[in-house]
Amino acid sequence: MPIYEYLSESPDEPGSSCRICSKGFELFRPIDREALKKCPMCKNSVRKVISKVSSPRTVAKPFSTSDAKKAGFTVLEKRDTGVYEKI
Repeated sequence: MPIYEYLSESPDEPGSSCRICSKGFELFRPIDREALKKCPMCKNSVRKVISKVSSPRTVAKPFSTSDAKKAGFTVLEKRDTGVYEKI
């Protein structure tokens, strides 16, 4: 289930929102459900906020010839145009 972030429509107006929706809150909701329109605590109108996406960074060093051989790959070296030789 994805995490959705919500924020009060009027966070600057005192007394219009509770302490939870004025700062924003996260909620686990199924994808097929409609977005929330009101805060579950104070019933003030809220909007869904587009949040940052966390994606893993792939930091991989290039394989050396010996690492590639240990991993079971066939290592070829270019000798001429269209000609490769197995190392």
